[in-house]
Amino acid sequence: MNRFLSFISLTLLCFNTQAQNTTIVSETEEPVSYATISFGNGNGLFADDAGQFYFTKKLYKDIDSLFISAIGFNDLKLATQDLSATIIMKSSVNTLDEVFLTKPKGKFKIDKIKPTVHEDYYKCWLPTIESEIAVYFPNNSTKTKRLSSLQIPIKVEAKDWDKRKKKSSKKRPFSTLFKVNFYKNNNGLPGDVLTYENIVFIANEKNDKILEFDITENDIYMPKNGLFISLQVLGYTDAKGKLLPNKKYQEIKTKRGIVKVSTTFRPLLPFTDEISEKRTFVRRIFLNGGEWTLFDKQNVEKSNLLKAGLNNYGLGLNLEVYKED
Repeated sequence: MNRFLSFISLTLLCFNTQAQNTTIVSETEEPVSYATISFGNGNGLFADDAGQFYFTKKLYKDIDSLFISAIGFNDLKLATQDLSATIIMKSSVNTLDEVFLTKPKGKFKIDKIKPTVHEDYYKCWLPTIESEIAVYFPNNSTKTKRLSSLQIPIKVEAKDWDKRKKKSSKKRPFSTLFKVNFYKNNNGLPGDVLTYENIVFIANEKNDKILEFDITENDIYMPKNGLFISLQVLGYTDAKGKLLPNKKYQEIKTKRGIVKVSTTFRPLLPFTDEISEKRTFVRRIFLNGGEWTLFDKQNVEKSNLLKAGLNNYGLGLNLEVYKED
């Protein structure tokens, strides 16, 4: 019996050297949550809240290097053959300068930038695991403004397509983890981050068409030249909200052979033509160095949304506007 158990243990040990959960931690042994792991050829994945990610040669053939990055840490490049159970990332120099040492006092009013939403499936953005979409919000006054909450337009899908227009129809189940990022305005493009905190939320089929997300406690203030707020897809979660391993592509067998189809995630994000300015930007995390692109016909090809004149995602924002002394 002991020999049998020893054999099983040895077998599992050999298997785990080829496929294992790797944990990314800081120098203080705290988990580096939601780090980006790029394979350098357009593929990649994300660590979960505990800093863990799953990598195996069986799933990712011909990958010999990993590039790991996280806000507030120095980038890492590792050979897959040297991948250990624990990876330590070193903290980078804190460059945040939009910091209020004391919270503003006194009365304030709530300034509401309303979201835009609709019920048309065909006028929605279908996110993929590597997609991030950012919306620009200008600063139109010199008053101090603290971000209070986000109003996030979403569209859930009916389980039965023929009954999609009925309010009572059952919805297609999903549970998707999003990360919210806040960027400075760098000459009209998303620039440096405004906070090193990981701000995440889960969307599922039970949400209303406007998902309200409170960010008051994060103490984010509107910079002088405005800011960008983005939604980044991290992937699907299990019933407990734990991020699941999600591949960028699904491999589908066809008569022509194996075809890679981008893995898409719910919910749909409704786009609008009710905003005159072009203030929506997109990027693909694992491609083109993660460069941002204005979402318009000159920069994005073959988009049915742009053909229909839908240039913007109508993200809503509430701000606490403080009275001047």
